[in-house]
Amino acid sequence: MLGITYSQIQSGAYALVLSEESGERRIPIIIGSAEAQSIAVELEHMKPPRPLTHDLLVSILGAFDIKLKSVYIYKFEDGVFSSELLLESKGDESHKIDSRTSDAVAVALRLGADIFTTQEVINKAGVIFDEKNDQSVTVEIDDLDNKQNKIDDLNKRLKDAISREKYEEASHIRDEIQKIVDKNKDNL
Repeated sequence: MLGITYSQIQSGAYALVLSEESGERRIPIIIGSAEAQSIAVELEHMKPPRPLTHDLLVSILGAFDIKLKSVYIYKFEDGVFSSELLLESKGDESHKIDSRTSDAVAVALRLGADIFTTQEVINKAGVIFDEKNDQSVTVEIDDLDNKQNKIDDLNKRLKDAISREKYEEASHIRDEIQKIVDKNKDNL
């Protein structure tokens, strides 16, 4: 999996971008903001003060000793992906549970489960991104004191965003901090 980005296609939505394990094609999946936030929280290793819905599902699976074996994205039709959770309960009993792809991915990330699809889905929905057109935000700061002040300010904003459970905002702030740190390393 690559990550989440703002959807260029649908206003107010996000694109979950999955990548081929051994290839250059990507599968962009349009998802809602709540699911994007839940996935971003897990990708950024953030711990919300209260469990999110996908955390709750993971806790329930654990309480009943049910294992998520994998997620299977089995169909792409009329712009909609179809997925299922492949679960295993006591006695090696297997279950397939229909799921929205965004929810399945959010749970799979939390449990470290594999995500599979078919060649047909990749052929229908797979694209090759032009990485030269990456629209990442860059922060230009000239001297070290200004960089440290900016990092301190961003850290305060980051803590505030997390306390308000604005994980998407927190993710962007953390990225800004990392870019400043990385740029500082490059200039030393």
